[in-house]
Amino acid sequence: MALPIFASVISGFATLTLLTKNSFLDEIRKQYVVTARAKGLTENRVLFGHVFRNAMLIVIAGFPSLFIGVFFGGSLFIETIFSLDGLGRLGFEAALTRDYPVMFGTLFAFGLLSLVVGILSDLMYVFIDPRIDFEARG
Repeated sequence: MALPIFASVISGFATLTLLTKNSFLDEIRKQYVVTARAKGLTENRVLFGHVFRNAMLIVIAGFPSLFIGVFFGGSLFIETIFSLDGLGRLGFEAALTRDYPVMFGTLFAFGLLSLVVGILSDLMYVFIDPRIDFEARG
């Protein structure tokens, strides 16, 4: 089980790392970072106090779709390569054999999982940046 888990983690980690790197590079080049450095703030204060909060919002926004894509698509490939029985392969084989109840069941499970991850993502918005308030939008 070590190789399938390692393969699944590496694929998700690579995509998340690329998203995080690009987000941080975009934020570092913005005007408010130059202003914070010109004020004489330390590099740690600029990076963690200003850049980190705004860059992580983009990463958190992209995380649910990344997670579901890696979890479903990656699980299908990994289960096929390592000859494992899992939810991804079950849904794929159900689609091939036109077993609609099983296909809709796996679709429901992945859909429910994506909704839960989306709600957790929205809650993380408020944790990372307390200025965001979903109740004031009503």
